[in-house]
Amino acid sequence: MPRRRDVLKFAAASLTLLVSRVGAGATAASSILAVRVWPARDYTRVTLEHDQAIRYSHLLVKDPERLVLDLEGVEFNSVLQMLPSKIIEADPYIRLIRAGRNKPGVVRLVIELKGEVKPQVFALKPVGEYGHRLVLDLYPAEPVDPLMALLEKSAEPPLTEPRLGQRPAQPAPGNEKPEPGPEIARLITIVLDPGHGGEDPGAVGRGGSYEKHVTLSVARRLKQKIDATPNMRSVLTRDGDYFIPLNQRVQKARRVQADLFLSVHADAFIKSTARGSSVFVLSENGASSSAARWLANKENSADLVGGVNIGVKDPYLARTLLDLSQTATINDSLKLGRDVLGELGRINTLHKAHVEQAGFAVLKAPDIPSILIETAFISNPEEEARLNDEAYQDRMAEAILKGIRRYFAKNPPLAKSKLARLD
Repeated sequence: MPRRRDVLKFAAASLTLLVSRVGAGATAASSILAVRVWPARDYTRVTLEHDQAIRYSHLLVKDPERLVLDLEGVEFNSVLQMLPSKIIEADPYIRLIRAGRNKPGVVRLVIELKGEVKPQVFALKPVGEYGHRLVLDLYPAEPVDPLMALLEKSAEPPLTEPRLGQRPAQPAPGNEKPEPGPEIARLITIVLDPGHGGEDPGAVGRGGSYEKHVTLSVARRLKQKIDATPNMRSVLTRDGDYFIPLNQRVQKARRVQADLFLSVHADAFIKSTARGSSVFVLSENGASSSAARWLANKENSADLVGGVNIGVKDPYLARTLLDLSQTATINDSLKLGRDVLGELGRINTLHKAHVEQAGFAVLKAPDIPSILIETAFISNPEEEARLNDEAYQDRMAEAILKGIRRYFAKNPPLAKSKLARLD
């Protein structure tokens, strides 16, 4: 007959086994860690960050327009309760968002829309400081046309507008009629690309400065200066804190038939002593240095951090990467880069005294001279402070404009055919 102690041990072991089996068959509910909303004219993005992969489904509902998203195995927590407060009145596409328990084990999100949208819903695996993410991109049913938006904002200059770099003809003494003015130059279009944005903060300085905010501020100042220059106009790839995939930045430049493409960044390195401004162009034959290659790889990873829906095939991608031999375009990019770098050297130390080259994805427009400007090292405390100084940002923008004007003084823009859409 077994002793009482042995019976108790057997019972305890059986209970432990039973609990283990129950635990193995049970799945802990996923928690939503954060919700971020990025409203913009191009589209609004809603990002749900969670601690483990989840199953989801979505559908559009008419009258009124709504997007319904069901999340399986997700606990309804305080983060989801706060969803309504995430939406601002100025959001172009979302009127209201709310969440609640739909049925056991399922949380339902209902997004009330301001009009018809074409949503893209996709999951992202953990990368960098982010965990799992579920992304809802709400695009307008009729995509925003950057060319039409540009034409709405600006018209061709009047017939009395001088050619770039030339002064208007002055009336001859004693003659009531003015002398004929110079031949009218066409309007020059420059696309400015503030690096990073939205889900992708870019580099972060020791003082807490985000590269995405610095680049947008410098680009806005540069835009004001370009738009105030005769025969010039500019377009921002983004004019707010939201993410734009790298190839879409290039597409926007091609859609408006840009003469130049300038991508603005604020460099970072593992050593805080690194300093100075740099200019990069695309390379056909590999990077000009190991540092240039490292930087290109870091900048090209922006799509991973920002979050791109790889399930959508881009109709413009084949054209954007059409001709990577583009020797003439790279040569023009080098000329532009040297002129801009020379002006940057007047206001800041240069990290390298020459234009560097590497395989930057954002510089791959086959027919537009393109440069990437690293304004300064945001990872250097001294330069981070300067990058946050409005007066210095203005000097930086002025230096870049001088470089652009110097380039066009030596390389006048060729005539173009009528504006055409790249549909």
